[in-house]
Parts: sequence; structure tokens; C-alpha cells
Amino acid sequence: MAGSSAVLTDDSLLSRMDQGLLRLERFFALIAGFAVFGLMVLAVVSVTGRNLFNEPLPGYVDWIQQLMPLIAFKGISYVQRDGGHIRMDILVAQLRGRPLWIFEFVTTAMVLGLMVLLVWGSWAHFDRSFDFSKPMWSRDSTIDIGLPIWPAKLLAPVAFSVLCLRTVIQLVGYGRAILSGTDSPIAVPLIQSAAEQAAAEAEHIEGRD
Repeated sequence: MAGSSAVLTDDSLLSRMDQGLLRLERFFALIAGFAVFGLMVLAVVSVTGRNLFNEPLPGYVDWIQQLMPLIAFKGISYVQRDGGHIRMDILVAQLRGRPLWIFEFVTTAMVLGLMVLLVWGSWAHFDRSFDFSKPMWSRDSTIDIGLPIWPAKLLAPVAFSVLCLRTVIQLVGYGRAILSGTDSPIAVPLIQSAAEQAAAEAEHIEGRD
């Protein structure tokens, strides 16, 4: 299962790379948040139009089709950075030190391998849809109002590429932890206990006051 985690920083190059990529990840996550809000607005407009004027929003399903990749993919790297993806911690929670970092390194390498394949496959899927010689540069479009589909298809390889960069940074962090044996590696998510999570939240709230 997913747990709360912290990512340590310092003045090293790895940490600066982590912080730089985090700014991009937060921007993508913000876009995903606006997409969720936009989807809610579209639903309100469509339902209101249907109930009051018997005229729902034209192409409502088409717009959902365009927004869903934003919601599904844009925040994926941001969640990976904070260790928020769902996973089984029954075994991992029992590990400490190098065995833990080795396990994390192997599983993160598997994620990277899968993401590289998904970047390749999703880019090929986008390339089949995009064509400069076609109207709106698209070989296909949505059924109702004819929106080009290639922008939505492009979101997947872009988001997966950012996730690949994140996993590379984490692999370096885990690799350094394996070599040094440290309990506090940089640029990787460290799972917090309930007490640590509560203390961090209290410190955050006090900092805002």
C-alpha cells in the first residue's frame, strides 16, 4: 500500500537535479488539477444545459476523452517522487539498510524498463495519429465534434518520459545508498512512520501560521 514519505535534499548535484525535476513535476501536477476542475465545470454546464434548456454541452464526451489523459498521466512522476504509488509494503517494511536499498533499486529499475517500453509504444501510437498534411494535423478525430486526438495521445509519451527521468535519479540515489550503507539517502522517498508523519504535518502547519 502507499505510505507517507519524505525526500531528503542537500547541496549535491543529484539533489539539485531532483529539485529541478520536481519543479516540472509540480507544474504537470497543477495542470492535472486544472483538468479535474475543468471536467467538473463541463459536467455542470452539460447537466445544467440539459435540465434547463434541453440542450446539453455539444461534444461533452469528446472533451472528456481529451481531458482524461491529463488527469491520468500528468501527475504520475510527481507521485513517484514522493513514493505515493500503491504497492505492497508487507515485505519492504521489514527491510533496513542495504537490503532495503537493493530491493528498491531492483524494483525501480523494473519500473524504468517498463516506462521505456511505454514511451516507445505510446510515441508510436501518437505518430500514427499525427500528420502535417491532414486537417488539424490529425489522421483521426473524436466522433461527435471532430476534435483531433493527437494532442491527447502526445501526453502519454511526454509524461512517461518525465517519469523515466525521475526513476533514473532515484536509481542513482539508491545506488549511492547501497555503496555507502547510509540510512538517509538523498533524492529518494523515505517511508515515514505514523509518528514521523504527524510531526511533519504539525511542523508544516506551524510554518504556515
